[in-house]
Amino acid sequence: MARYTGPKRKLSRREGIALFGKDTKSMERKGAILPGMRGTKSRRRVTEYGVQLREKQKAKRMFGMLERQFKKYYTNASKVKGATGLVLLQLLETRLDNTVYRLGLAKSRNGARQLVSHGHIQVDSKIVTIPSFQVKSGQVVAISAQIVDNIQVKKSLEEAGSLPEWLERKAAVGKVLRLPNREEMEPGINEQLIVEYYSR
Repeated sequence: MARYTGPKRKLSRREGIALFGKDTKSMERKGAILPGMRGTKSRRRVTEYGVQLREKQKAKRMFGMLERQFKKYYTNASKVKGATGLVLLQLLETRLDNTVYRLGLAKSRNGARQLVSHGHIQVDSKIVTIPSFQVKSGQVVAISAQIVDNIQVKKSLEEAGSLPEWLERKAAVGKVLRLPNREEMEPGINEQLIVEYYSR
């Protein structure tokens, strides 16, 4: 699957928020301003479509996807009974790379994606190398034995904050207890605007 390989900070500047871990630290140091953001306030009126587009772009970039893949997630979410926006976020949150990130096994989603694609993550004791793999309730996610002593992995585990309640972890082994509720998912996304964008 194709992925964005250009400058990451440029994406954060465009969306006006820190999309990646390093950008968060930079914004804390520089008072919520990323390099290149000074004097960039536009005087143009933002249309309703523009607001919806920016929200979609923000979510897509946050989870590290390109348009075709993100739209496929929306299409799949729209086929499921229930609120399309909530189902969309649940699908995004239960991707394997995001689950690894949420478990604190990696510092960022990009780092988690790399662990998965390099074959260092096991789901129910089987190696899975597909970052978009959908993790289901009851499945166990673990780091393979050969990399469990890796310096970066150890550092990530030490610095990991509190886990969302839909996950549990002991050492380098985590388990998905259930699907996440809305308050346990990414707070910076307004999923209703994404639904409105694709419903045009």
